[in-house]
Amino acid sequence: MIHGVLFDMDGVLVDSETFICKAAIEMFHERGIVVKADDFRPFVGMGENIYIGGVAEKYNVKLNIIEAKARTYQIYGEISSGQLKALPGSVEFLTLCRKRGFKVALATSADRIKMEVSLKAIGLSEKSFNSTINGLEVERKKPFPDIYIKASEKLGLKPEVCLVVEDALSGIKAAKAAGCKCLAVTTSFDRKAIFEADWVCDSLLKVPEAALNW
Repeated sequence: MIHGVLFDMDGVLVDSETFICKAAIEMFHERGIVVKADDFRPFVGMGENIYIGGVAEKYNVKLNIIEAKARTYQIYGEISSGQLKALPGSVEFLTLCRKRGFKVALATSADRIKMEVSLKAIGLSEKSFNSTINGLEVERKKPFPDIYIKASEKLGLKPEVCLVVEDALSGIKAAKAAGCKCLAVTTSFDRKAIFEADWVCDSLLKVPEAALNW
């Protein structure tokens, strides 16, 4: 029986994917390296170390990942200021879960600074959840199950009674590997690509009732 809901952030709660991609492209451009948006797609949802590092590896570029990430976040903050929006139904669905008595957690592979910026932009904060966990708190990022195992533990629940809300392939794999049920939103990938999820919806305005009743 479902007792908890674990929310991914980027692509689930907030429309940040386009902005972080543009920021990373600009960061590479400042270093004289031309990369494309499609280069980042295999690394969506894995945290910025892998998101940036994976593309750097593809182009055989050596980066100081700490400096590169810091600069990317700086650009992200500049270009997303006043532009970030909550994805359709996301805040309402979070509210619904709380009203039904479910414990809710935020489990994002993003670093804390990005988590704080993104939540503030859509009128949420860490206090909107029973607990939060960010990418700095887990060594192995998605698709490893660590973040969802730890998120459920912080709620005092077993993964088997938790629903994960995801948009990325890596996140879905992490949720299933943790033993959670998974609801996927077609924000970043189409239905054919996210077939491993237990339920799929086009937005959190239209969540299958079965996803909240098992």
